[in-house]
Amino acid sequence: MLNIGTALQLYTVRELTARRFATAIEEVARIGYTAVELAGFGNLRLAREVRKVLDANGVKAIASHTALDLLEKDPNRIMDDNDALGNKNLVVPYLAEDRREDEAGWRNVAETLTRIARTVQARGFQLAYHNHAFEFASLPDGKRGIDILWDNTDPSLVRSELDTFWVKHGGEDPVAYIQKLGPRMLLLHVKDMAPGEEHRFAPVGTGLLDFAAILKAADDVGVQWAIVEQDTTYDTPPLEAARISLESLRKLGVGGP
Repeated sequence: MLNIGTALQLYTVRELTARRFATAIEEVARIGYTAVELAGFGNLRLAREVRKVLDANGVKAIASHTALDLLEKDPNRIMDDNDALGNKNLVVPYLAEDRREDEAGWRNVAETLTRIARTVQARGFQLAYHNHAFEFASLPDGKRGIDILWDNTDPSLVRSELDTFWVKHGGEDPVAYIQKLGPRMLLLHVKDMAPGEEHRFAPVGTGLLDFAAILKAADDVGVQWAIVEQDTTYDTPPLEAARISLESLRKLGVGGP
């Protein structure tokens, strides 16, 4: 058994949470998840409302995707909300294009993340950055945004929530990249890639990625959570795709929280 917990990124079921967050969490718990990563509050407004729903279903929040501009504008409100949720992992999920046009932009992002990380770490939070594929593309000068970001931030401050699908899509081997980041790894998004030129998302265990090796590497460097996320599930209902991924993770020795 690996020392990694299993959670669901609620972006996977965003249409359900938008309609009725409570029902979505009931269904997520029913298929076997006891931990989630938040992507907003769905149709709820307050963190305490979300916490009440989670507690009622035996589910805990282990991370939260929070837009960078919100962390810049009002980090204390974000931290207060996450204290109410019982969560200590804050994740920047995306970068707007105007922040990543060149090396100067990426250096500015690194400085911003470092400043925010110091602020939130002082209150016991960890800050992580979630990658897509664009970070691995070459900039006009030949450098890559992902390299600039890691080279200009402290590994103990700015951590990684590595997304396996996007690492593969960006041309890197997920196992090797996990080993490269080492203890900088905090969280892992587990998302498979279907065969074919379209690079479609797929439930864990149904695509091209070697999750046995990926999870072993993640366990070796101390990753806390393997978080299922599938941006689009196509003809498969989102909850069913999430269930398939959970079943695959259990077969691979990933336990509960």
